[in-house]
Amino acid sequence: MPAFRLTLAYDGSGFEGWQSQPRGTARTVQGEVESALRRLSGGARVAVAAAGRTDAGVHALGQVVSFTLDRELEAAALQRALNGLLPVEVRVCEAARAPAAFHARKSARSKLYRYVLDTGPVQLPTRRLLAGHTPWRLDEPLALQAAQLYVGRHDFASLASSGGSARTTLRTVTRSEAAFLTPESRGLGPTLVYEVEADGFLRKMVRSLVGGLVAVGRGASSLADLRRALEARDRRLWPPPAEARGLTLVRVDYPPEALVLE
Repeated sequence: MPAFRLTLAYDGSGFEGWQSQPRGTARTVQGEVESALRRLSGGARVAVAAAGRTDAGVHALGQVVSFTLDRELEAAALQRALNGLLPVEVRVCEAARAPAAFHARKSARSKLYRYVLDTGPVQLPTRRLLAGHTPWRLDEPLALQAAQLYVGRHDFASLASSGGSARTTLRTVTRSEAAFLTPESRGLGPTLVYEVEADGFLRKMVRSLVGGLVAVGRGASSLADLRRALEARDRRLWPPPAEARGLTLVRVDYPPEALVLE
């Protein structure tokens, strides 16, 4: 059966995350994609693997999925058909044939996430689904320094939430950058834009990284406190994670050889 690779974008606001739930009781992105593929496969279930199992409320610009389909279709035709069947919150940005051994998660080399956080006492209503919010105004230099603490290979056990299935909590962060943008409306605080790239992420790890930036930026923790909490490998010592709605999976990268058709 031909194997395919899709790049998806979706607004996660109305979904209970990526992963299908038992007995299909919740609306998920995976459920919608597999439902659309079922119609293209003549009623047979098509199991879809994703690069990342995004949580409820988390968005994507570059989620990658892989599957096999018991039907010959050109990639462009598959893209058009799926976009005609999927709900408006989910779009196929790219479709391509994939090698038989390709797996969206296992073949990935790195992932890039972005978190957008509005600061200050008021958040514009138009941003409430796409940006997180904290009522505090953050110390910008301290938050930027905190982001640099995450770079390198660390044991991120202190940031791991329960329910994850990772075999190890070791991860290599190759990029951890924060910037503050000036608000467009008067009376509002700056917007923190945080981007982090790594060879893999634990459950709620990015949101916990942002939680650390907020704790240092508002003065609840010092840089030394955050470093000790990271080294302690104890979730109870780490600041609470940021909410889901500001998080977006931006891109998944693969080694070139993983995408070469035989």
